[in-house]
Amino acid sequence: MPETILRRATPQDAPKLALLGATTFLTAFAADHPGQALVDHCAHEHGVKRYADWLANPDYAFWMIETPLGAPLGYAMLCPPEIDITPDPGALELKRIYTLPGWQGAGMGRRLIEAVIAEAKARGAPSLYLCVYTVNVAAQRFYARFGFEKVGQQKFMTGDVPFTDWILRKPLG
Repeated sequence: MPETILRRATPQDAPKLALLGATTFLTAFAADHPGQALVDHCAHEHGVKRYADWLANPDYAFWMIETPLGAPLGYAMLCPPEIDITPDPGALELKRIYTLPGWQGAGMGRRLIEAVIAEAKARGAPSLYLCVYTVNVAAQRFYARFGFEKVGQQKFMTGDVPFTDWILRKPLG
């Protein structure tokens, strides 16, 4: 695979993140999420304005992996926890981590998650949470390699259709 560059996203990256977010979400969930609900979810949750608002908020942080020519290949998002259990005080959440199909398995996920973990530690977070779709066993194995353990579950809505996610936690102390 060609060389890739990991970097912190800036407000100017909102269009790239929106495109990458919608593309990777659609690709990841097209097999079992209803089509119109999936499209509507991507339009709202992965819109340029949504990413621009997050990028303007210092509580949020994004990393991108790109080709040397600037084509976006993957990203990760760190933010305050938005989970259905009471998080540890001061904890953070790895809200999103995706790479384009065809680029998976090249170490980009590892680079992204390591950047998120390092930032969470630098912010003094005692733990890091994430949510993963219960049927995504490959992602669950990936997270387990970094010390994440299941601590609960929650519903994830795509339109008015509920799906179940595991809530995972990694102690950082």
